[in-house]
Amino acid sequence: MMKRVHLIGICGSGLSAIARLLLERGVSVSGSDRASSPLAEELRTAGARIDIGHRAEQVMGAEIVVRSSAIPDDNVEVLAARNAGIPVVKRIDFMGELLSGFTSIAIAGTHGKTTTTAMTAWTLSQMGLDPSYIIGGVAKDLGANAHAGAGQHFVIEADEYDRMFLGLHPTHIVVTNMEHDHPDCFPTWQDYLNAYGEFIRTIQPGGTLLICQDDPGACQLAGIRPEGCQFHTYGLDSSAVYRAVELETGHQGSHFRVYFNNPADGTQLLTELALAVPGVHNVRNALAVLAVVHQLGLPLEPAVKALSVFQGTERRFDLKGEVNGIAVIDDYAHHPTAIKATLQAARSRYPQRRIWALWQPHTYSRTESLFYEFVEAFNEADCVLVTEVYAAREKPNGFSAEQVVEQIKNPQKVFTPSLQDATRYLMEHLQPGDVLLVLSAGDAVQVSQDVLDGLKQKEMEQANGKLPA
Repeated sequence: MMKRVHLIGICGSGLSAIARLLLERGVSVSGSDRASSPLAEELRTAGARIDIGHRAEQVMGAEIVVRSSAIPDDNVEVLAARNAGIPVVKRIDFMGELLSGFTSIAIAGTHGKTTTTAMTAWTLSQMGLDPSYIIGGVAKDLGANAHAGAGQHFVIEADEYDRMFLGLHPTHIVVTNMEHDHPDCFPTWQDYLNAYGEFIRTIQPGGTLLICQDDPGACQLAGIRPEGCQFHTYGLDSSAVYRAVELETGHQGSHFRVYFNNPADGTQLLTELALAVPGVHNVRNALAVLAVVHQLGLPLEPAVKALSVFQGTERRFDLKGEVNGIAVIDDYAHHPTAIKATLQAARSRYPQRRIWALWQPHTYSRTESLFYEFVEAFNEADCVLVTEVYAAREKPNGFSAEQVVEQIKNPQKVFTPSLQDATRYLMEHLQPGDVLLVLSAGDAVQVSQDVLDGLKQKEMEQANGKLPA
């Protein structure tokens, strides 16, 4: 067993999950980042040493250094480790060792992989199997984004960025959907498809590949899947092997029956499920989990019971609060299709209420590459606010999100460049009964908190007679 691992970029969702799992396995963990995060503070409490800022001496004594994809080759800690003869690797080179010896279930896809991973980990946990897991967000039901379990199963979110998922070599693979994304890594759709093709070919002999029959992109993998693996589809489509039928959706969630189209025995009813989290996309996510459970040879009824109470993950249709009749919801949606699905879920849950969408574009390359798709993504919103692009790992290139706003057809659209501008506008215009969706993979979650704080302050002042009711 490794004695000490140092992680550069430890405060992000990817490396913080690895750090938590290592700590639970008894490994000493240190790490650094340019800024702290709630996940990092939890790691400190659990025993990790975390430094803000990068310095050469911080890597000394580590057996191995793991760096995030955002850390460049000339980072001072990377250089110091290499000069000291300490191996420096990315997640792609490190994950295989973490999964070794487990029955591993990798959940991949452009959208939905975080929620589906959380659903799978929660379900297996509730079935008493104590799986290990790494999730790209904090699962509300589990209270964590990672865990080193005592059971034989390891559930992991398979991140395609920087081709991380090629290092997993899983026993079972789920692909929720595929659309061109991360143009900084995959300039064309063919590049993206090729990466997924490489990924599914890493499946272990005799493993199971599950893809969503409803998604045209994912279906392209069927023709290039490796020989020797079990292959099944799931979805609402009539040709799916695992199929959701008699679907009823409403503001309280969804209800559907699950059929298994077995070529040997014909179609059979497996179970039915009432799901609390909203949206048809979550019906597909839950169907994928039931297909995994069925393929593992496990009983379905405990899985149904677990899924029926699943509450989701943080920043995935995450209701942060409701003040004076105004609901504030965070969502990680940063791709046009994810934005559409989130808005449709909001419309289903709140059919009679005015829906605001505050969108913080994520990276210049994605926003420019999918420009016209973003323009068409907000049709379900009543009011649209757009902030300036969150650059993340990229440098400004002269592009402004205002160019997208100019093309959006929604009559109530506003470009609010800064988060402060967005908060100010919302506080001036939100009315009781409104629903605010904050759509961001960046730091716009701060708007959610600032708006809630402002609404609470306004409510208090009204109660004290300082403001008219």
